[in-house]
Amino acid sequence: MAKFQMKGKSEEELANMEIEEFRKIIPARQRRSLKRGFTEIQKKLLAKIEADPKKFHRTKNREMIIIPQMLGIKIGVYNGNEYVTVEIKTEMLGHRLGEFAMTRKPVKHSSPGFGATKSSKFVPLK
Repeated sequence: MAKFQMKGKSEEELANMEIEEFRKIIPARQRRSLKRGFTEIQKKLLAKIEADPKKFHRTKNREMIIIPQMLGIKIGVYNGNEYVTVEIKTEMLGHRLGEFAMTRKPVKHSSPGFGATKSSKFVPLK
């Protein structure tokens, strides 16, 4: 079974990588965002994670880019209604937290109700 690699770097190398090194191997949009630096909210989240990595942290910061220091932790990401638990894995590096907390549920259609269409008028009631 093949192990996960990102731009030729193994999981162990990615986990020990500094942000400056990591920035060189991620896509341009994320690279540019990291080059600008973290916002105050993102800095607070990273400080909380560094202080207690075992604790479950909750955030509304969906635009935070997943960096190597966040590997293996569980974060609650707000989707507009509730906090969705996201466990950070190596495949998620370079993506944003919001990509893993869907804001919409899949549409589940059922049978039409009585009177929904002209043809349903003639369906016998149970």
